[in-house]
Amino acid sequence: MRSPTRISSPQPSHDGAPAYRNPYEELAELADPSPEDDDADLGGRKDQPSGVGADSGSSTDSGSGDDGEPWSPPNHRRSSRRRRGRFTAVPRTAKALIGLVVLGLLLVLGDRWVVMYAERKAEQQLQKKLDLATAPNVTIHGFPFLTQVLGKKLEQVDIAVPDVAADRVSLAEVRAQAQDIRIVGDLPSSFKGAVVGRMKGDVLLSFEDLNRELGASQVRFRALGPSSVRADGKLPVAGKEVSLHAKAHIRRQGDRGISTSVSDMRLDIPEIATYRPGPGADAGLFLHKKAAEQISEDSGKAQALLSIPAVAEKLGVQPPQADRAQSDGRELDRITGSPRFVPALLGVNLVQAANDHPQLARKLGIDPTVAAALAKLKVPELTDKLELSFQLPKKAKGIRLANIDVSPEGIRADLTGTGLNFGKTR
Repeated sequence: MRSPTRISSPQPSHDGAPAYRNPYEELAELADPSPEDDDADLGGRKDQPSGVGADSGSSTDSGSGDDGEPWSPPNHRRSSRRRRGRFTAVPRTAKALIGLVVLGLLLVLGDRWVVMYAERKAEQQLQKKLDLATAPNVTIHGFPFLTQVLGKKLEQVDIAVPDVAADRVSLAEVRAQAQDIRIVGDLPSSFKGAVVGRMKGDVLLSFEDLNRELGASQVRFRALGPSSVRADGKLPVAGKEVSLHAKAHIRRQGDRGISTSVSDMRLDIPEIATYRPGPGADAGLFLHKKAAEQISEDSGKAQALLSIPAVAEKLGVQPPQADRAQSDGRELDRITGSPRFVPALLGVNLVQAANDHPQLARKLGIDPTVAAALAKLKVPELTDKLELSFQLPKKAKGIRLANIDVSPEGIRADLTGTGLNFGKTR
């Protein structure tokens, strides 16, 4: 606690009257001594004692410093402006960089927008010119696109067209890569056509589409080799279902089409017989090996076969022996037990016998109506169900088919072309 300071009483003057003293000076004497740094801030001297009067050479309201200059308060606004000035260059540089980046992004976005617009216009033109059911997918390569637009020449354009009609079937996918393209008209708004310097691509005829579009015969296709296709399925004959099996060999037809040649076609009556259509020596209705072995062990079926002279002759059995086998079991066992009987029976064409002797066909497990219907089937009618051929659309002029290959997905062929015109070229 600060000790109280005594206030001195007024001193009398020389004439006996008390001398007048400024009351503020008395209050100043009561005040605590100011720190030295406060004296410096107030403009006073550090070695000057506190509480000096007006006649000590420095009054409290004069505020003069050691250098004799009058004291003035510091200008904080000016100093803060100086401090900000040191860092002004950095924000401006950053702003310039940000501005350049934003400008670049705007240019890129604008370029990409024009590309997408041009792609959309090209898709519409191609769909219209080629009479496509589905719009193609067009991708324009190269950056920047605007410079290509100004030069009216594109570096590369990729085109993918799904579901292209080709005769009886549809091409699952057509892919093409066009290069060195000269534009006719002004992109992107006034596109009229284009001249393609060179083009390459491929076309796919998928087994999935073949199965769907040729599915009336319930036939399924699959790869059999690099140039062959296997066909398996069901075929209705005389109200019954028979199994269909065939091979189709793929070949190029000219430079714009693909065709097939069908071979090894057969129609199976399950576990009984196989019918092979056609005029060849191997054509006809033939028993399966399992069915032939069962006949050799079944005396009733064996006697029914030997009762037909033409069949007995095919089996190498003379008429007297065939007659004795009808009543002599040992003779029948000797004939059917011969190691040559089953192989010989497998080579007998039963078409005529089944047609002339319906009871024999039934005894062997063959429906006579089915046998008759099979005999009436013509090879062209059957091969038509397995027709895989197609031609490129007529409007796709200048495009040629090259290599053909059978893959697990389907039949694929290469496409080539030069100097192709699309739309108006003048």
